[in-house]
Amino acid sequence: MHQTDCGNPSLADGTVHDATDPKEKEQAVAKANEAIAIRPKRGKLTLLSRRIYNVFLFHAQRQGVDKPTYCLPLAELIKDARFNSNNTEILKSHIRDMQATTIEWHTSVGGTRRWTSTQLLGTVSIDDPGRGRPCHISWTYPDPIREHLIRPAHYTRILLEISSQMRSYAASVLYELGARYLSSPTRLTMREDVLWWASVLTGRSDIVKVDYRILHRDTIKKALAELDTLSEDFRMEVVEHKRGRKVEELQFKILPKGEQPADSRSSPVPLACVLDLALIEQLVSLGFKPRDAQDFYAATDETLLRAALDHVTERMQNAALPPLKSPAAYLRTAVKKKYPGLPARERTSEGTASAVSAPAVPETRLAIHPGPELSMEERLRQLREDWNQHQATMARTRFLAMGVSEQDAYVSRFEIERLPHVVIPVAKAWRKDGIDSRIAGSTFNRWLASVLWPGDATDAELLRFAVSLKRG
Repeated sequence: MHQTDCGNPSLADGTVHDATDPKEKEQAVAKANEAIAIRPKRGKLTLLSRRIYNVFLFHAQRQGVDKPTYCLPLAELIKDARFNSNNTEILKSHIRDMQATTIEWHTSVGGTRRWTSTQLLGTVSIDDPGRGRPCHISWTYPDPIREHLIRPAHYTRILLEISSQMRSYAASVLYELGARYLSSPTRLTMREDVLWWASVLTGRSDIVKVDYRILHRDTIKKALAELDTLSEDFRMEVVEHKRGRKVEELQFKILPKGEQPADSRSSPVPLACVLDLALIEQLVSLGFKPRDAQDFYAATDETLLRAALDHVTERMQNAALPPLKSPAAYLRTAVKKKYPGLPARERTSEGTASAVSAPAVPETRLAIHPGPELSMEERLRQLREDWNQHQATMARTRFLAMGVSEQDAYVSRFEIERLPHVVIPVAKAWRKDGIDSRIAGSTFNRWLASVLWPGDATDAELLRFAVSLKRG
């Protein structure tokens, strides 16, 4: 079996990596600009494959451009990529996706301009020595672009802690694009046609036709809301370029936090308020899956949603009416038919009828056609992500129910055990707003869940969780 040297890693300039350096705790990768907005020519890229690629780059840059092969303990890759699974077959599947993806490079040498099309990733090997010894993963980059990747001339500094918190592929892409163009004079991304953006924001190569209204509703709007929740430095808004009434090209405008969108008509709700975690937690408590709760929130007027939640709560507490079989389905119907806006008499009569059947509103359509079904590996990964989100939500609920002294004890423990290891923006957000900070609060919730319920979810727990989601 081929063995690779996984000794003490060095930085790209040849110096030895010092894990005690505070800057190294940030885990920032210098990502070549050409590798940010990737439009696959075949196959597809996923959120996990993008995370893995960033982790590969982070460690390769510390091992040096002169090394033909890079190596890392498999457990470290899994930890840094927040893989949440020890199933190497799933990992292999995402690596194959990256190997099947091509990337284009435009470089200038002297007076000559060169165009190169090559794989995103070269040969990858996983060495398992057996007998309880740790596995290692080694990888290569195609020779024509290795130096561009490991020692890029034009790059964007990407914080792995922030990018790994993104729960959608589109939000991950927008975060990296926002980081790239935040310091540019215009703070505008490249201007491309809608089909190009659809492929870049989904990681898919099979898109031939796009309904922009659906792309905006199901992909762009939700990704912008997610980005605004997790990024403390900037938010983004879409800039539409039309021919007549048809949107043909798009750009994204980067807005440092504190600046308002230039055109409020394109954003009826202030971007800073796009995602209200308390409302999402209410939706989850009614039986929504965590992912569906965020999607439903993003697609619903917030004023109507708050009124509908009050109406559903009032309806559930009314002992004179039959119990609701599915509060989540009833809420969907209440929003669709605008029960909160109806006179009380009409609302009660319709509510009584819906309490029994409560037909669910069909799920939102896919933004792109055609849409391949998720593989079993992707479904398992999504289930684990939903489980982790559920645990974090439960941990927050439990924390808020604690006494002040118990809360203070957990906060102190978090500041000793976890806070020294988070990136600087998260630490600043914690010092400023504590658990009320969107990004620092989510970090605290995940940490608290790991303390309250240590260890990975068992197969039995995941099975029960999956069944509960189906019932919801």
